[in-house]
Amino acid sequence: MDLRVEKNELQQGLYLTQGVVEKRNTLPILANVLIESTATEIVLTATDLEIGIRKTCKGKVTRPGAITLNARKLYEIVRELPADELTLRSGEGGWVEVIGGKARYRMVSMDPKEFPGIPASTPVAKKGGVVMVLGAGVLAEMIEKTLFAVSSDETRLSLGGVFIESVERSLVRMVATDGHRLSLVEREIPGAELRPGVILPRKGLVEAKRLLEGIDGEVTFSITRNLARVEREGVELFMRLIEGEFPDYRQVIPKDIKRRVRVDREALLGALRRVSILSSERYRGVKVHLQAGILEVLTTNPDIGDASEEIEIDYGGEDFTIGFNARYLLDVLGIAGVTGSVEIGLGDDVSPGILRLEEDDGYSYVVMPMHL
Repeated sequence: MDLRVEKNELQQGLYLTQGVVEKRNTLPILANVLIESTATEIVLTATDLEIGIRKTCKGKVTRPGAITLNARKLYEIVRELPADELTLRSGEGGWVEVIGGKARYRMVSMDPKEFPGIPASTPVAKKGGVVMVLGAGVLAEMIEKTLFAVSSDETRLSLGGVFIESVERSLVRMVATDGHRLSLVEREIPGAELRPGVILPRKGLVEAKRLLEGIDGEVTFSITRNLARVEREGVELFMRLIEGEFPDYRQVIPKDIKRRVRVDREALLGALRRVSILSSERYRGVKVHLQAGILEVLTTNPDIGDASEEIEIDYGGEDFTIGFNARYLLDVLGIAGVTGSVEIGLGDDVSPGILRLEEDDGYSYVVMPMHL
């Protein structure tokens, strides 16, 4: 193989592979990126067998072929090279030259035949799948507002991803929960019909979010059988769906809301950050106390001390106190792009609370209380 490629093209493609390549090296070849060239195109491919990415790069191919190189080291090399155009040239014994300006590297290529096959690019619609064309920003926002609530408990496989389904024609809902809190967002996506729903894996969505960074325009999001794909011009990401049944999240959403308070998001976020400094590092417990015109955030730590802060609000109901894990509230208030005020709905001190955002009618966040 002998090719020339623009540095920016190759660097962008290698950047997208960094979260995909296998870190644990159960199979050494999975730490590599497959670089294939034909007479007309250069394609980079990386996979860990559960998710994978394919990126087409522009360049000039003198001699077609295929090589596999360590994805992380190649990315570090390309990122540091000062030249605008790079040369990759394979030679005898599996050695590959990477040349940029006056810098020259020799790297070992593993046999491309050992690289695992990944699903081919075929029209999903012809296989009876679901195809959604939507704004890149819409998909990125839906991922942003649910991914943080995914469970990190590897024994609860069905909670290790984000559930996606159509709740009515063209209305798509994404839901994530770890058993202590639940994040739900829904958006109108014309033509979407996804029933029953499926579970998208956490790692795949992390890479989808990376793929959507700074992208305008539309992307294609498709699901068929046990595979989901996110595609934009020149790039395709696929992920294997999580098998299992997502819990009935509708039962968790509180319906008996006795108290509703609206509070400035920045004021509440700041108060929680400051007060939680003295909370227990393990449980992060804080109390939210309501009284006429005031929301108070407070915590008591017998080993260190206590803290409290008051926020003025429009509330004329009876006094009420409930405990929460501060981190669960900080996570939702810290979502990128969230501004304005939030509405908190509460029942009694043993029932979950629900939080909604002023600028987003399609978002709800449910959080279980703590006994403090």
